[in-house]
Amino acid sequence: MVAVDVFFLIAGQTAATLLGRYYYTQGGRSKWISAFVRTAGFPILFFTLFFFPSKSPSSCTNTPMAKLAVIYIVLGLIIAADDMMYTGGLKYLPASTYSLICASQLAFNVVFSYVLNSQKVTPLIFNSVVLLTMSASLIGVSKESQGVTGVSGGKYLLGFVLTLGASCTYSLILALMQLTFETIIKKHTFSAVLNMQIYTALVATAASVVGLFASGEWRSLRGEMNAFRSGQFSYLMTLLWAAVSWQVANIGVLGLIFEVSALFSNVISTVSLPVIPFFAVVVFHDRMNGVKIVAMLIAIWGFISYLFQHYLDGKKAKKASSGDSAQG
Repeated sequence: MVAVDVFFLIAGQTAATLLGRYYYTQGGRSKWISAFVRTAGFPILFFTLFFFPSKSPSSCTNTPMAKLAVIYIVLGLIIAADDMMYTGGLKYLPASTYSLICASQLAFNVVFSYVLNSQKVTPLIFNSVVLLTMSASLIGVSKESQGVTGVSGGKYLLGFVLTLGASCTYSLILALMQLTFETIIKKHTFSAVLNMQIYTALVATAASVVGLFASGEWRSLRGEMNAFRSGQFSYLMTLLWAAVSWQVANIGVLGLIFEVSALFSNVISTVSLPVIPFFAVVVFHDRMNGVKIVAMLIAIWGFISYLFQHYLDGKKAKKASSGDSAQG
């Protein structure tokens, strides 16, 4: 299950990010639609819930529905705000730059996991955090903004700030979800993971719809679709498959939180760092300059540092388990 979740997260996140960048490069302009797409695909999860129901009555949670509703609403609203920041960042940044800045979410997640989830911070994990933060900062202070036509220096800086803020908020969301699973839901089933995704996405989607109409952007959607450079059908397919991709990625995220931890889920998200810039160069002709190459290498180094710590922890746990068995 962990391997499947890892695949879902990497594949879904890579596809969704590239489709989001494609939407803007082909003439899309609505930030609310982009935010809407990040959660609007949740109805397809009902089919998954149908095929993977809870296997026993004991898997049912005793948590009052009113309490769960409050949790889902609060998390859903935070997710909606986070989606708006992410879409704003992706609008003003090349896909490769955007994905590398997102590496900073691991640094934020270590802090939130330490405070909320009692995650132990070892020297190797601290080294990983420092390296990934350096990688994101190196990209953020660079002057290049190639790949997004008509983006000024001010908008590039705004995109950097929005993406950094979104990464911080996303890390908080993961830590809060893990805390909810551990202290409130206390139910170890796949359906619990799906319910968390479905109902928080429902709230976030509703918030995006309200924002779409309140901002007046809905009036320009017809013209935006007609003006889409690759055609109306391509416009609809771009939004549809972006919505599906985000749900695939989110299932991977929640599955890893459920199976391992919020920090591990966030670390796996950084695996897409070498993947997204590669496809961004191929598809969008983003310029892979020296700064990005160095930043990518630093990010990979930080990722390997964390994986080595995970390997040591697993080896230690296995040794302790063997010792207990021998004593028994």
